[in-house]
Amino acid sequence: MKKTDLAKSDAKKLMGKMAGPGAATFGKVAEVVDKREQRRRDQAAGLVPFAVKLNGELVARLNAQATERGVDMNQLVAELLVKGLAA
Repeated sequence: MKKTDLAKSDAKKLMGKMAGPGAATFGKVAEVVDKREQRRRDQAAGLVPFAVKLNGELVARLNAQATERGVDMNQLVAELLVKGLAA
């Protein structure tokens, strides 16, 4: 490997570390959670992934309502489903 190739490789490694997960953003360090750990946390909380296909207009209404209430989309959909199933 040439000296210039080695320098390029080192620079790529450095740039990857700077932009990778856990990199500081304006003094804040994000918590690094990989997909496996997030899956374990979700399972411990009793959460199950549930994918559905919805009309775009309905999704826009849900997004607007979630933003208005200041809640996560998952929380809003769960709340609405509980209310709908109870009725």
